[in-house]
Amino acid sequence: MTQTADAAMGRTLGRIRAAACREFALRVLRGIGQVTFLPRALTGLLFASALFAAGWEYGLYGIGGAAVGTVVAALLGVDKERLAVGMEGFNSCLVGVSCAVFLNPDRLSSVLVALLGCTAATVATAAVGRALAAWELPALTLPFCLVASVVTLAAPGFARVWTGGGGIAAFPRAVSGARTGIGFDDAVRGFFAGFGQIFLMPQWYAGALVLAGLLVAGPRVAGVACLGNVAGMVTAWALGEPAAQLADGTSAYNAVLVALALCGVFLKATPRTAAYAVAGAVAATVCAPAFGALAKPVGGHMFTWPFALTTLVFLVAARSFPRLTASA
Repeated sequence: MTQTADAAMGRTLGRIRAAACREFALRVLRGIGQVTFLPRALTGLLFASALFAAGWEYGLYGIGGAAVGTVVAALLGVDKERLAVGMEGFNSCLVGVSCAVFLNPDRLSSVLVALLGCTAATVATAAVGRALAAWELPALTLPFCLVASVVTLAAPGFARVWTGGGGIAAFPRAVSGARTGIGFDDAVRGFFAGFGQIFLMPQWYAGALVLAGLLVAGPRVAGVACLGNVAGMVTAWALGEPAAQLADGTSAYNAVLVALALCGVFLKATPRTAAYAVAGAVAATVCAPAFGALAKPVGGHMFTWPFALTTLVFLVAARSFPRLTASA
């Protein structure tokens, strides 16, 4: 009887552990999906696939970052609902990816910096969330921007951390006299790359997987994202942005995030908010070079600063426009 009871207890504990591991994996994947406001495990899985398609190290750092952020938040007693929907994983996911992109992902020092950065992102998420809560505004990716900016500013001061080079997503700066025309093939490649650049990945096939993750959430979500992408690309082209930046997606990824935020996430999706989202996408695209110039000392890495700040400005402004918020 004792052996039977012990065996039954063992099976029960095994099922509990399996369920806990499964729930943790779902939380991590939802955290990756939350980069585009989508707490869906399948979306997160496709986003993770996009990172692995670009390189195994980016996938590992991205998943690892989301996992670290989730664990640290749980240990600090963050609300279980936030943990369940992945709200504590997306900023740390992006911090992890940025460490793989801008540092040497094969070095132990980069792993340690990523661990510290993802932990700091959890603290920054709480701090920024608390500060903006007074105005009922979301933290968005501000914690990621803050931590990633500090890392890229500080890294050159540490010989065992900095390798002296940028990664695959080192944002090119506008060059006087650079070619501004763009062919059809480059335009298509740039369209898909715009989705990949949300995760700092310039490969068109990585962007295609990110778009697939958005499609999982429904045609409306994917349509809004595509609308923002096109608005960003057209604006950048019309203003004469170099062809290289149009082709590698750096001209549109902030516009994609702004459009998603303003049409369907923080404002109800309507024709009016769709037009407002396009205006926000255009504004973020116009402002992006300014952030690149400000970040010039660290290679022009603007991260998602244009998205975060533009979205906050447009959300505050929307409160003065009843036709945008009346049905929200």
